[in-house]
Amino acid sequence: MFKSHREKDGLLWRIEPIIEVLRSEYGISLSPSGYYDFKSRKPSSRVVRDELFKGLITDVWESNYSCWGARKVWRELNRQGKTVARCTVERLMRELGLAGLKRGRRVRTTIAGKHATCASDLVNRNFTASAPNKLWVADFTYVSTWEGWCYAAFVTDVFARRVLGFAVSSKMNEKLVADAFEMAVFNRSAEGRDDFSELIHHNDKGSQYTAGDFCERLAFQGIRASIGSVGDAYDNALAEAINGSYKTELIFNPKKGLRIPAACGH
Repeated sequence: MFKSHREKDGLLWRIEPIIEVLRSEYGISLSPSGYYDFKSRKPSSRVVRDELFKGLITDVWESNYSCWGARKVWRELNRQGKTVARCTVERLMRELGLAGLKRGRRVRTTIAGKHATCASDLVNRNFTASAPNKLWVADFTYVSTWEGWCYAAFVTDVFARRVLGFAVSSKMNEKLVADAFEMAVFNRSAEGRDDFSELIHHNDKGSQYTAGDFCERLAFQGIRASIGSVGDAYDNALAEAINGSYKTELIFNPKKGLRIPAACGH
């Protein structure tokens, strides 16, 4: 502001008359000594720290497809040993104009089998676990491609909040969810965590999960089945959240240019 006024019309104006106009016309109390003190003052420790974290926040946000919100950015910074308050991350992201992506509407994919025998709901919307291999949640979602609908299934360990198994297919069938389950079993077994005796596998009431062959897979591993109700996303809320994050961050993310993804495999 001062610079633009000082060099107005090709002339260099002194600070004193500018300050006088600000005081008389706008009621701004400012002295020449105060202005020069401001110009020569070093940045405060908060300003220096904010600038440092602005760079770190931007790096984390951009390296994760420019789609994370303040909560995920804050957690990643703390995982990296950069201790910072969540409210600080929220404030700096607002100043930087950074924000997480918002999810769109979903399409119904849970279709219950007409004559399926279902297990009880052993979770009751309590998506917590005391250790790995205590609770897995599973679900699948749809993706529109140039060749038609594509379906992606996930199995997530609740304790680690980690996707252990996934599968992609052009068919919404039992093999899709079975492949994701078998990948989860293989990955955990490869890590030396092959004891599934205390594990609960929770999913919705879709016919793919209530099919006899899939139930036999669970029983073979000694895993207890748990099934939520039809048409209630809250009964499998964590799995629904995984689906939403997958589509928002990797499929419909405008930063990745993936509004319509390439054709999927079988």
